Formats: sequence, C-alpha cells, structure tokens
Amino acid sequence: MGSLVLPKKTKKIALLGATGSIGRSTLDLVARFPERYQVVAMGGGRKIEELLALARRFQPQLLSVQEESGAEELRRALRESGLRIPVMAGQAGAVAVATHTQAEIVVAAMVGAVGLEPTHAALQAGKDVALANKESMVMAGRLLNQLALSTGASILPLDSEHSAIWQALNGEAKKGVAKLILTASGGPFRDFSAERMQEVTPAQAMCHPRWQMGPKITIDSATMMNKALEIIEARWLFDIVPEKIEVLVHPQSIVHSLVEYVDGSVLAQLGLPDMRLPIGYALAYPERLALELPRLDLAVLGRLDFFPADPERFPALSLVRQALAAGDSGAIAFNAANEVAVELFRQGEIGFLEIAETVADVLQTVVREEFSSLTEILDFDAQIRQSLL
Repeated sequence: MGSLVLPKKTKKIALLGATGSIGRSTLDLVARFPERYQVVAMGGGRKIEELLALARRFQPQLLSVQEESGAEELRRALRESGLRIPVMAGQAGAVAVATHTQAEIVVAAMVGAVGLEPTHAALQAGKDVALANKESMVMAGRLLNQLALSTGASILPLDSEHSAIWQALNGEAKKGVAKLILTASGGPFRDFSAERMQEVTPAQAMCHPRWQMGPKITIDSATMMNKALEIIEARWLFDIVPEKIEVLVHPQSIVHSLVEYVDGSVLAQLGLPDMRLPIGYALAYPERLALELPRLDLAVLGRLDFFPADPERFPALSLVRQALAAGDSGAIAFNAANEVAVELFRQGEIGFLEIAETVADVLQTVVREEFSSLTEILDFDAQIRQSLL
C-alpha cells in the first residue's frame, strides 16, 4: 500500500503595495498557484478602483489604503458589491495588514520611507518579510536585523539584484566572499553628457529601457540613486562591509548581480527582467516554482555587455559612500533628501541634476549618529525632510 501524500499547506500572505508593480506581480503568482498561496490582507495607495477589483478577486480579510477619504470610498464600494471586508487607512492600516494574525509572510512592496514602520511591525510580530521596500533596510538595517534575530523572523530579498546575490551565496561560506557586484542597467541616460542631463524632463526620466516600475523607483534608476540605495541595503541584508560592494553597468539587465569569491570564481544569476522570478523565489524558498514564463535564450541574445559605473555622470555612487561613512544618520539623511528631491523634480521645481545636488548639500550638514529605536529613526528622518521644505 502506497504512503499517503499530504497536500502542501497554503501559505498565507499579507501584501503591502498591492497596486504597484511588485504587488501586481505577486498577485499574478498567487493567481497562478491558488493551492499554494492565499492573500489574507492587502494594502494599497490611492488607486481605489483597482484595489476594489483586487478585493473582489482575492477576497482578503482586511484592506488598507493611504488616506481616510479613500477608505470611505472603498467601504462604500465594497458594500455595494456585497463584500464585508474591513478597511483601514494610513500607517495604522499598513501596520494592521503587516501584522494580520493569519499572515505567515509579508510582501513589503510599499515605496519610500513609509514602508519602514509596517516592516518593523511585521518583524516584531515574528512574520517573515519578503522585502522590496529597500528604504526600510537603508534607514534601519541594523535595527531590523536585530529585531528579526530576536523574533526568529526572516528578511527575504525581493529586489532582483539582492535576490540574485542571495541565490549566488546559497550554500557558500561567508568567509569565502571577496565582493558583491550589483548590476545596473544605467537607465535611459547612461550615454548622456552633463549638458544633456541638465535638460532631462520628468517624463523622460520615467521611461526605463528595461523594467516597468513606479515613477519614484524609475527616476531613482535614472539618477542611479536606486543603485546607491541598494548598496546600503546589501550591506545589511548580507552583513558585509560596504568596501566589498561594487556596481557594474549591464545594459541588458540579464545578469542581475554577481558574487566574487576569494578563489577568483564568480557566480551570477541570470534571467529575463521579470519581477515574478525573484518574488517566486522568495515565496517558495527553499523550493522553486515551476513558472510558465518566457525563457532566457542566450544564443538568441548573443552578447552581454558590462561597463564600469561612472561616478562623475552619476554622483549618487560617490554620495552613498559618504552617507555610509556617516553611519545611521548618513543613510537616513541620504534617503530622505533623495525622496524629497525626487518629488520636487516630478513637480518641476528643480532640475534632474539638482536631485543629487540636494542630497550632497544635506550630507554636508550631517553629524554621525547611531540610533537604537524606530522612534529615533523616524524623528531624524522627519527632521531632514523638514529642513528641505
């Protein structure tokens, strides 16, 4: 008589940033594997109609939106649809989603510093966090690592670059690592002169040549601030000194990152630019999902190009070293100044090159400080932002 094969337990997910690019890719995987995954709580921003459609389709037990006015609109629409799903708003709502009692893993895909508090709350509650919100690790990497260690929670990388490093490190001893190499597409302006970059418009900056992302991340990619933030994130995710983290421009976005070992071996993770690959790896780890997606064909691709990252064209790569040298306060100020500057650029109040100039000016004023609590971090973040308004 054959042994009884029990079905796999359905993994329950809390999703923050449901209406963004990472959220949509996550939900695509949930829809493809309904026997493996269930969304029990879901948070979005201001896209109420889209969130309503997602609520109808996935029927979570809790919803959260950015503003109370949107929450009321969504409650009314849900009632008209015959759905009784509680709706919360603001940071309290995001935290409630992140700490939902049934959630086993939290996909943290909010953009910006607003993602820190719910990420912290999820780890404090002992939830594993699949982290796409790089700002959380940038602002509070040391604190979040300590918290995860104390509660037994895991922080799983969702960025394609950090997922690639995670995969290339799998099974290897840390002492054998010589350096981590983050790849960058170079964005749409990698060949622009300084004069041309002065004329870049927000519309131009939001046209990434390889990835479909939200406006803030797309602009960060164009300035290379995104890669600078990823250096800080990698420093904490993989517990490695910043001096061992490098950036290489790779326009095709096929090699997502590499690890060089002390014997000279280099391990890389390759794949088509599709966020469902790193998301699926995090959700299924230590297994892999059998994904029916377009496959990488190296013979058709024909070539892979790599170039050194130019810190003169992209000063973010130099500024991040300055930020890291200033400890917690430097990293927090770096992120806060960039978020404010990106928004000013989107509104047409400053030019493209002034984003990096704004960050540089702020870093000149920062005194090195280390913070031991979430309150201290959020207070310092608010202080930097207020100084720019």
